[in-house]
Amino acid sequence: MNTSDLIDRDTSWEIPRTGAMRVPVQLHAGEALVRDMDDKVREQACNVATLPGIVEAVHVMPDAHWGYGFPIGGVAAFDPAAGGVVSAGGVGFDISCGVRCLLTGVRAEDIASIDARLADALFAAIPAGVGSTGSLRLREGELDAMLTGGARWAVGHGFGTPADLERIEEHGQMLHAKPSAVSERAKRRQRDEMGTLGSGNHYLEVDRVVEVCAEDAAAAFGLRRGDAVVLIHCGSRGLGHQIGTDYLRDMVVAAAGYGIKLPDRELACAPIDSELGRSYLGAMRAATNCALANRQILMHLVRGVFADLVPAAHLALLFDVSHNTCKVEDHVVDGAPRPLYVHRKGATRAFGPGHPELPQELRAVGQPVIIGGSMGTASYILAGMSADRAWSSACHGAGRAMSRHEAVRRWRGRELVAELANRRILIRSPSPRGVAEEAPGAYKEIGAVVDAAEAAGLARKVARLEPMIVVKG
Repeated sequence: MNTSDLIDRDTSWEIPRTGAMRVPVQLHAGEALVRDMDDKVREQACNVATLPGIVEAVHVMPDAHWGYGFPIGGVAAFDPAAGGVVSAGGVGFDISCGVRCLLTGVRAEDIASIDARLADALFAAIPAGVGSTGSLRLREGELDAMLTGGARWAVGHGFGTPADLERIEEHGQMLHAKPSAVSERAKRRQRDEMGTLGSGNHYLEVDRVVEVCAEDAAAAFGLRRGDAVVLIHCGSRGLGHQIGTDYLRDMVVAAAGYGIKLPDRELACAPIDSELGRSYLGAMRAATNCALANRQILMHLVRGVFADLVPAAHLALLFDVSHNTCKVEDHVVDGAPRPLYVHRKGATRAFGPGHPELPQELRAVGQPVIIGGSMGTASYILAGMSADRAWSSACHGAGRAMSRHEAVRRWRGRELVAELANRRILIRSPSPRGVAEEAPGAYKEIGAVVDAAEAAGLARKVARLEPMIVVKG
């Protein structure tokens, strides 16, 4: 992206309002990262800035790249009192895709001595890949109960403990979900996909904490250099994708009737207070509960594997955060708190210190923010810093630097697996092509991304992790 016509705001860059834009665009990244962003990021962010009821600015995270409708790494808030809209393209197809981090309570060297056995056992226990199915099959009434209850439903069915819920956004259950707003086709796609990773960039990792960057936050989070931790990255599987497909179609058709002129049909939206807008929000919240329940079940399966092979591990949940959502949050606008509908597409909520929604033991240091890498690269744990920067949001990963098609052209999955094994990073995947698509070289340099997030006042570095075992879809 050319920066010659952008306004330098010290730790961010601004695209000023022009044409139909109602607000400016703020790019929270240094010049090098902004220059490396494809021009489509600029086009999409400026299109988002034209939507009705948008407040303050469109915020773009340092890992941003081209997406569907919104750029991935795009954040925008809408005020229902000002005709604000909800956009299915602003949430995405993998609704509530997110990451949870588990503290094992054991040292990385304890894992290293049995890493091959543990990798094989995790791969056997965690269904992964395109069309993967689990052993849990839900009947219609059970499926609706899961879509209403989320991780709370999962805990109630023996997948985990009530203590887990205190470390999950929304305490494990997104309220006001409407299973009746979810199509039968979406429900059919999900009946036997609970407790599965899926494909794409989803993964399960066993990582080593190699660096502690902030002692106070690391102590509050329970992280020590040399510890082993587990990351689980997945979302709402086929159900979320079908909900996105269904409502994008309906919103495109209905937009003109609401007087909305779409700059791009991928930005299909509806007024928050319309029947269609309320229906989508109910379905999206149901998909959020699906994702929360799915990650809860996966965590239960991981605990079972560790209980067999690493009995000293206890696997407590540090935190679970989503990064494809629209949530109602109170934020200060013009000096007064106001309920806003905050869209985060490939971006993570990052409440700063003192926020009342954080567990008491984390409140002094801010919300854990989990930034996933790609197989052979580092991941990071950050802590939210602010109540007002980018609507308390942060980046969610390194961000793709090239398409999956280009990655497959450059790399071969089996060669990557062998190369990483030489570095003592064990990959288990049913798809060599999937491994190639997610090659570490296909992503931006994650260290530069988290440095930019910290410099912009979004989230500060707490710990750096490096992978030991990776199960990929």
